[in-house]
Amino acid sequence: MREDSEEPLAANTTRERLDIRSRVLITFTFFSMFFGAANLIFPPFLGAQAGSATPLAAVGFIISAVGLPVLGVLAVSSAGGFEYLADRVSPRFAIVLALAIILTIGPCFAIPRTATTSFEMMVVPFTTGIPTWITQLIYSAVFFILSFLLAQRPEILSKTLGRFMGPLLLVMIAVLFVACLIIPHDAFPAPSGDYAQLQLSRGFLDGYQTMDLLAALYFGIVISANVRQMGITSVSQNRRETGYAGLGTGILLVAIYGALAFIGMVSGSITPVDPATDTGATVLTNLSHSAFGPVGTAFLGVIFVVACFNVCTGLISTCGTFFHSHFPTVAGRPVSYRVWSAIFAAFSFLVSNAGLNTIIKVSVPVLSALYPIAIVLVVLSLVHGVFSSRFPRVYFWAVLLAGIVSIVNCCAELIALLGVSFGWLDALVGAIPFNDLQIGWLIPAFIGVVVGVADSLARDRRRA
Repeated sequence: MREDSEEPLAANTTRERLDIRSRVLITFTFFSMFFGAANLIFPPFLGAQAGSATPLAAVGFIISAVGLPVLGVLAVSSAGGFEYLADRVSPRFAIVLALAIILTIGPCFAIPRTATTSFEMMVVPFTTGIPTWITQLIYSAVFFILSFLLAQRPEILSKTLGRFMGPLLLVMIAVLFVACLIIPHDAFPAPSGDYAQLQLSRGFLDGYQTMDLLAALYFGIVISANVRQMGITSVSQNRRETGYAGLGTGILLVAIYGALAFIGMVSGSITPVDPATDTGATVLTNLSHSAFGPVGTAFLGVIFVVACFNVCTGLISTCGTFFHSHFPTVAGRPVSYRVWSAIFAAFSFLVSNAGLNTIIKVSVPVLSALYPIAIVLVVLSLVHGVFSSRFPRVYFWAVLLAGIVSIVNCCAELIALLGVSFGWLDALVGAIPFNDLQIGWLIPAFIGVVVGVADSLARDRRRA
């Protein structure tokens, strides 16, 4: 029998590597866990604003929203896990950063956002006249209960997300894309809003909002469990198969982001957007209504529900697995995976009812603190064999200096959200080179590498 026609083996059946069909299945699972509300919203909004300059803006977005997450998967796979990677800075740092990332991509921001966004797209348009808080309470309760139940078997997510939900989502997006190819529209507009200038860098920064780099550092936990369930018991081969899934997911994401950006271009040429009030959801709603009429609203709502449910289930699995592995007992009492995942689902249910705007506003400063640290770790890991392993102190110093700048920016943005301003803090933030482009951490990270090399050489001489 040919390799690509083999059926996935049953659990506990050992094999040396996955066949092509199994790899495709794992890739679709990985894609389904990544692709949620932000992935649907930001590329169309980019296309609607960037207009004729969309290709340049899309390149920037793809670098940060696809390139960095794929590199993150490869870096974590080669290191044997994110904690082994973060341990190169220090063990205490590893656990603190791990908790910060898990809570960010989990119950504090990303998980609640899946329920809130899908609710606004699927339920709100059809429940006018009913108090929103009632419908949101009911919807989010059902949403999280179903997601919790599906997440109870994280090692078999490939049988649900990979076989059904991921392909279904791709088909729905393909329908929208085909509609854009045949629907009449005006010429693509000139860049406007945030994309009026510096389209490449603006696209790069908007890629942060997907949170995919942070998610990539831990989604490998669930993907690795699925690979092991398919019979790959070798640790090295398991890492290799996880890396293949990451690369395949990256290819899918590039294609989908390109299609969604084109959808945004077409939508923006039909109905111009107001960057101050509209969102990517508005862009998609305008296009689906123009292409399909009133039924387009329902069609779009289904797309959002499928995408958000996929990501929510993957995130609950990831967070539950992490906390069960690190905190199997609390106050001397055992806490199972089921209990941890229930806690995250319940907490996310509460946060989701606080409102989407609040979640997004608070998440932006937190991401500005975590992303640079994650980028520095990933880049250093990718050159570990030829550089970082020879000068191990570069991890500590580069992360420290980049982290200081990132945390200062985060504090300044959070204070601004409260309507408070400190002159000295504003002056400090404004004095950091390239901080207006939100890459003020770049030079400190480079200085940290130089200091780390010198520190490593000095320690080697003392030991000699």
